[in-house]
Amino acid sequence: AIFPQHVASVLSAVFRQICRSFTGFFNGKIVDSIIIGIISFFALQLLGMPYVVLLSVVIGVTNVIPFFGPFMGAIPNTMILFIIDPVKALEYVIFTLVLQQFDGNVLGPRILGDSIGLPPLWVLVSIVVSGGLFGFAGMLLGVPLFAVIYSLLGSWTRQRLAEKQEREAAAAAAAAQPPA
Repeated sequence: AIFPQHVASVLSAVFRQICRSFTGFFNGKIVDSIIIGIISFFALQLLGMPYVVLLSVVIGVTNVIPFFGPFMGAIPNTMILFIIDPVKALEYVIFTLVLQQFDGNVLGPRILGDSIGLPPLWVLVSIVVSGGLFGFAGMLLGVPLFAVIYSLLGSWTRQRLAEKQEREAAAAAAAAQPPA
């Protein structure tokens, strides 16, 4: 109500994009965590681990936290397994490292990229850069913020290219007309 119509429509579009990016990111993170929990359930069953449901739920729930979450879940799980069987605890640590490499480099970027419209490479770049600059908060908010910037730059670029094509078409049409 306080901005001119043009400014209000631009702000509205930007905030819609922010909402889509953040919602997509958190929905994608939840889907990723559910998939990781299910994968861990079946893999831990195959490895003959005790308390498979408990271990898988902890892995899935803590996987929602970017970067550090999986390790925060692995520590209590490893301690539980170490009390029961130290060899199983070592197997679990190796399994967790492999699973998190798969999730962090393949599954997570693909799911998050699809859910927010960001290529997987840029998901990884945004996590590394924003995490390096702003720590934990950067890792949590970096991907959706980068998706907003990526989308807005893409829209701006497409608009500029369309305007350029219109100018070139008008110039070509003016040049094609014979002088009066």
